[in-house]
Amino acid sequence: MTAKYLFSLAAAVSMLPTLAAAQDSAPAQDPAAALADQAGGDSITVGLGAGYMPDYEGSNDYQFTPVPGLIGSVSGINFQVVGNRANADLIPSQPGPSWDFQAGPIGVLNFMRTKRSSIDDPRVRALGNRATALELGGFVGVGKTGVITSPYDKISLSVSYRHDVTGVHKSGIWQPTINYFTPLSTKAAVALFGSAERVETGYLRTYFDVAPSQVAASGLPAFRGRGGWKSWTVGAVGTHSLTGDLLSGFKVVGGVTYRKLINDVGDSPIVSIAGSRNQWLGVLGLAYTF
Repeated sequence: MTAKYLFSLAAAVSMLPTLAAAQDSAPAQDPAAALADQAGGDSITVGLGAGYMPDYEGSNDYQFTPVPGLIGSVSGINFQVVGNRANADLIPSQPGPSWDFQAGPIGVLNFMRTKRSSIDDPRVRALGNRATALELGGFVGVGKTGVITSPYDKISLSVSYRHDVTGVHKSGIWQPTINYFTPLSTKAAVALFGSAERVETGYLRTYFDVAPSQVAASGLPAFRGRGGWKSWTVGAVGTHSLTGDLLSGFKVVGGVTYRKLINDVGDSPIVSIAGSRNQWLGVLGLAYTF
């Protein structure tokens, strides 16, 4: 497998974990982007996915959402702009099996409950909408290529931190992530990933509290939470070429994630009464690699 092939394969798969997490925030490094860090040569992948996701994090009502994406590697610098998030690994990677150190910036637009019209539950609509938050931060990570199935599979560990800079929730989010990616052939590849999120108190009180003044309008009991571990997520992703192999051209990508809301977030009436602690998300998309 050539370095360009490896990056093309990685970019195709990397569309889906990112799209799947685009509702709130994606990991700093998704499985395929982590593999792309090792590949030499320049390449660009564009894609469009259709996600089936909750109305808001914690909702038990679902909707379809289109999410476009752009993923590339130029001179060993890998970057992604997918859905509501962008990141870049600013440490150039070396082709072939090796250790890979990763670090760079992250930006996320948080659209949590920004449109009342997109929320089906009248109790949550009565709590009002929130302004769009811009969360900026960075990540560090390390990956190893050639670990289990072949010289081309890769496992990566990373941790990210981002903070609201727009004064909406005035707090930060920590996110450790583990990714595993392996090619199955020149036509197909799969990835597994897991992550968790720890939020500061401002985040929880902005999106999950119910004030006493809101009880009559919403019918939900008053609730005031504190920051802590918010959720854990696991998922699987696959891609298959539609044009011979994954070196270039079109490929289909698909994936599913499961997220469990825990602690004060899971106990919030917005989740425990009006929604669900169990969050599912499915995505199907088409990507093209140049």
